[in-house]
Amino acid sequence: MASLQDQLLKAGIVDKKKAKKIKLAKHSQSKKQPKGHIQLDENKLQAEKALAERIAKDKAMNKEKQALAEQKAIQAQIIQLIKSNAIDDQNGEISYQFTDDTVIAKIYVTESLQKQLSKGIIAIAKLGESYEMVPAIVAEKIQQRDTSIIVLLNDNIKTEIDEDDPYADYQIPDDLMW
Repeated sequence: MASLQDQLLKAGIVDKKKAKKIKLAKHSQSKKQPKGHIQLDENKLQAEKALAERIAKDKAMNKEKQALAEQKAIQAQIIQLIKSNAIDDQNGEISYQFTDDTVIAKIYVTESLQKQLSKGIIAIAKLGESYEMVPAIVAEKIQQRDTSIIVLLNDNIKTEIDEDDPYADYQIPDDLMW
């Protein structure tokens, strides 16, 4: 198969002098470039840059999706912990009041549950719009996953009494109802 230059010569579009001049210019241009140097195409560079940006964007989206899936899994674990360990005996006649952020909430408990709540044996967890009582051990596991779920968890640590406190002789009972 004849080269393009030969075809142009046969067609009479280009004469021999002009073809030789173009060939010589092309040869001298290739000699000017250092050996091993590859002339990069701008389109190829832009395509590689766009590919790298797309890969970075995909990685960021995957991390975001993974974090969201992990958060959903943690919420499912919390719900399962609360439902499987909930204390169902909330049909008591004593109202137990506690704070949920800025709202004062109330649940009805028996006397034994009231004592357990005040001693920190039982905690109150918020599940949706309702409140469930769970053992303190379960509440601690839930707090490791999400601290906002546990609304009330009393501790058994005795607080130190200030020596200058004028009300030091008047102790506030743990089960004080307000």
